[in-house]
Amino acid sequence: MYQDDGTIVRRVHFDYVLLIVTALLVMIGVIMVYSSSAVLAREKMGDGYFFLKKEIVFACIGFAMLTMATKVPYKWWKKLVYPVLGIAFVLLLLSFIPGLKNTAGGASRWVKFGPITFQPSEFAKFALVIFLAYSLEKKASRIKTFGIGFLSHVAVAGALIVMVLLQKDMGAAFMLAVIAGVMMFVAGVRVSYLAGIAVAALPAFYFLVAGVAYRRKRILAFLDPWSDRYGSGFQIIQSLVSFNEGGILGRGLGEGQQKLFYLPEAHTDFIFSVLGEEMGLIGVMAVITLFAVFFWRAVVIGLKAPDLFSRYFAFGIAIFIGLQAVFNFSVVMGLLPTKGLVLPFISYGGSALTTFLISVGVLLNISTYSKTAGEQK
Repeated sequence: MYQDDGTIVRRVHFDYVLLIVTALLVMIGVIMVYSSSAVLAREKMGDGYFFLKKEIVFACIGFAMLTMATKVPYKWWKKLVYPVLGIAFVLLLLSFIPGLKNTAGGASRWVKFGPITFQPSEFAKFALVIFLAYSLEKKASRIKTFGIGFLSHVAVAGALIVMVLLQKDMGAAFMLAVIAGVMMFVAGVRVSYLAGIAVAALPAFYFLVAGVAYRRKRILAFLDPWSDRYGSGFQIIQSLVSFNEGGILGRGLGEGQQKLFYLPEAHTDFIFSVLGEEMGLIGVMAVITLFAVFFWRAVVIGLKAPDLFSRYFAFGIAIFIGLQAVFNFSVVMGLLPTKGLVLPFISYGGSALTTFLISVGVLLNISTYSKTAGEQK
């Protein structure tokens, strides 16, 4: 280790546990993407390896970006806060432009650049984390005030949330709200302000759910999926069947039946259901344990971080990835209504995977710094 400025030292090694856990999750993801998509790819694309090959490319790009992120001193991200935030807003705007937007299921959640399809909401989550980390540190002395400590952050988060809601992506909007709320709570924003805006948002939430037919059906399907077993309840029923069929040990890798056009979104949002069927309870618990270790290491990195910016940055990434995994688990197990959130590192998708891996690279860089006493020279 060597001294930087009397209060921060640079360590030689980064958090290898975090890196190993991340690599294991990505490896599991690549395997499960192939297992869950091979039949679909063969039927729709004429190539059973179509999604596998793309996911391997995504993983290689993601790990290359992770490596670059580990080399970038975390303080440099302060200079990139507003460019990153601006890019997030621009990408979200592009998702509304004909010719660039890629609409599926009535939702415009993707931007298409030639052969490349990108989901801006994933990048928006990262952008919100870095903005809040920077702004919460900068305004730490006034964090208890309504205008500076609370409203200024709610305004930016709210703008991102509104744009994502216009894409008809309530799952991503919910995640943005949770990220903002938890990060502001950790930074010391008054709980009364946070509770107040949560209560104030309830009428809007009710309208967004009850006032939109397909969302209302999702809530009813969550409460009683069998009431519409061939409609809104079909997906969650097939997901629960997957876990039931998996038992303790699972059917065996590649032997799952629900992925054979019974379970919608088998290689994306509901890939954990396929894993449950093929790898059983043991596989399910192994993956949950890996995510628990990931969250633990991310929080430890935040606790040992040398300043408020790096601490909030690490905590924000922990919330972003950890809670998204929890929400995905809860949805596929019928504990929450369907939201359309991918499982980090495991679900198919390039924009999500690269964003997650860049975030891990930032965590690894922060882990190489530690606070030390000024007299240690």
